[in-house]
This record gives sequence, C-alpha cells and structure tokens, in this order.
Amino acid sequence: MIVHLLDGTYELFRHFYGLRRFTKGEDPPLGAVRGVLRTALEMLESGATHIGVATDHVIESFRNELWPGYKTGDGIEPALHAQATRSSRRWPRWASWCGP
Repeated sequence: MIVHLLDGTYELFRHFYGLRRFTKGEDPPLGAVRGVLRTALEMLESGATHIGVATDHVIESFRNELWPGYKTGDGIEPALHAQATRSSRRWPRWASWCGP
C-alpha cells in the first residue's frame, strides 16, 4: 500500500497562478482544478494506491480574535475562489472512481 497526502489548497493556488504565465492572465474556468487532478493522476500512475486530499476551510475559532484576517478568505481572487468552491462541491461525485 502506498498512501499520499495532497495539500489541496497549496496545489490549487500553485496551478492557478502557475497557469497564468501561459494564458496571459486569462483564467480557464477549471484550469487549476485540472492541474490538481493531473498531479493526483501522476501519483496513481507512479504507484500510489491511495490519495488523501487536505484543504483549508474557513472555520471561526479563537485564532480569528488573535490574528485579524486569519483564514477569512478575504483577498482571494474571484476566479480562484470559483474554482475552489466548484471543485469542493463536486469532489464526492468523482472521487469514488479513484479507489480500487
């Protein structure tokens, strides 16, 4: 058994901003999501048997009182936010095919 844990938030940001170099600022509707899926598929093709994806989620806690702006989601570009929310709603529908 080979298990990988993917930092979904990091990967989504990485693919979103990395893709911009090649698209001259034109954000494909699900370009970053495709990049994250490509990363996951490469892991499976290289022998991973299981992949877990962890993402940040806005949760109000005592940290919000200690640090203003802590994980509020403020300042996220609308195009990136749309991809993150769209993909998280659809995850359960397509995730089941990844398992054995």
